[in-house]
Amino acid sequence: MKSSRAATKKKGTTAAAARNNPGYLHPITLAVDIGGTGLKVMALDAQGSPLSERMRTPTPDPATPQRVLEALDGLRDRLPACDRVSVGFPGVIKHGQTLTAANLHPDWVGFPLQAMLEKGWKIPVHLANDAAVQGYGAIRGKGVELVLTLGTGLGSALFTDGQLCAGLELGHHPWRKGKTYEDYLGRRGLKKYGKKRWNRLLSKAIEQTAHTFNWDHLFIGGGNAKLINFALPENVSTISNEDGLFGGVALWSYRSRTPQVK
Repeated sequence: MKSSRAATKKKGTTAAAARNNPGYLHPITLAVDIGGTGLKVMALDAQGSPLSERMRTPTPDPATPQRVLEALDGLRDRLPACDRVSVGFPGVIKHGQTLTAANLHPDWVGFPLQAMLEKGWKIPVHLANDAAVQGYGAIRGKGVELVLTLGTGLGSALFTDGQLCAGLELGHHPWRKGKTYEDYLGRRGLKKYGKKRWNRLLSKAIEQTAHTFNWDHLFIGGGNAKLINFALPENVSTISNEDGLFGGVALWSYRSRTPQVK
């Protein structure tokens, strides 16, 4: 299986070297990807090229807002100074608040994450669903494009000609026998049904979403995408986990056109 992103992406420098390099292009974006099992960060220049290594730390358990913010503070201290922040979060986002976080902690419901980061880090923050951010790093901007992320849960984002259709939570939609897509394809489903059946279910989900959304292209990401063991259709491709960070620069480009959930 081929990733949608070229494998020859420019290699990042160390954080120390980036701090001492006056020639990198501003604005510098601190890209943050909050996941159910890991927190990832990377510094990117204005063209989306890495200015640091991709840094990761396990998601705290329990993953309360306070503990996650403390862990992110520790990661940020290891990066170059940045001008702005892009955050991908595994849940529904509305006006800078996290409305759902099924795979983190109940305290995230209604939490003002954008405001808290801006207060603590003193730079502008743009917050979006994690699958949407990963999609911004992968989509081609033509036709109907669906992004599914296979990880702790099941993330989803739908784009039409590069425009995000905000608020889609396909993972929580009923699918088979009263259970949701996430029940079958998230980490719980993988553990319950095993890799062989999980792959069969994923194949059926690809077919079902094609009928539901009439997508022109489907991008599949997330940590468990590496477990796919069947041949994907021509208009389906896997994407790198790093797209969840590289999409942070594109997210700011799309900001004025990104619809708000009301």
